Amino acid sequence: MTDTAPFDQQPPERSEDLQQSYRRGGFDTSLAWGSSPALVLIDLIRAYFEPGAELYMGSRHCLDAAARILQQARASGIPVVHTRVVYDDDGLDGGLFVKKLPLLRQLTAGAHLGQTMPEVAPLPHEVVVTKQYASAFFGTSLAATLTALRVDTVVIGGVSTSGCVRASALDALQHGFVPLVVRDAVGDRHPAPHEANLFDLQAKYAEVVSEHDVVDWLAQLPTRAPARA
Repeated sequence: MTDTAPFDQQPPERSEDLQQSYRRGGFDTSLAWGSSPALVLIDLIRAYFEPGAELYMGSRHCLDAAARILQQARASGIPVVHTRVVYDDDGLDGGLFVKKLPLLRQLTAGAHLGQTMPEVAPLPHEVVVTKQYASAFFGTSLAATLTALRVDTVVIGGVSTSGCVRASALDALQHGFVPLVVRDAVGDRHPAPHEANLFDLQAKYAEVVSEHDVVDWLAQLPTRAPARA
C-alpha cells in the first residue's frame, strides 16, 4: 500500500483545450478516400427501431439517412453488405457478449426483432452477414468478401455508434479498408456516447463524413453493374 492517489484522481493541469491537445498529439491526419467503395449497413434491425422493444433506441434519424445512402449506392452499382445479429436459442454462440448484454438473446433465427427494417431490406443479390459479436468482421467472412470484390473503402452506417459501428470501423482499418463513418447514418442511445465515439473515430481510426458528401461522392463514381458476391 502507498499513499499515492489513483491517477484518475489527479488529472494533469492543462492550459490547452481538447482540440489543441489532439492536434499536438498528431491526431489530425486524414485518410484519402479510395476509388472502389462498398456500403456496409450494420444491424439496422427492428429491435432498435420499433417503439416498445426493450432495445429501442428512441430515434430513426440514422435509419432514414442510411436508406438514402443505400438508394444512391444501388444506383451507383457499388457492393452493399447488410449485417444482423443471430444467436442460437441457447445463446452459447454469443459467449461473454450475451452474458454482458442478456437482451441480445432475443435475436434468434427467425425472431421478428432480428429482421432488417423494411426501408433498408436487402435485395436478393446483396450480401447479408450474420454475426454474434460487435464487429461485422469478427468471426465472419466480411473481410474476404470485400477483398474478393476489390474494395478499398468501406462506407459505414448503422447502430450503435459506440458499439458495433465503432468496432466495425476499427476492424475495417485493421483489415486495410478506409472506413468512412457517416455521421448522419449512425446512431446511439444518447448523444453523449454518440458524439464521443465519433470524435474518437475521427481522431484515430476513420473518417467521419456527412451524408451529403458521401451521396455526392457515390453519384460521381462511374456507374457499375450491381455487384454480386
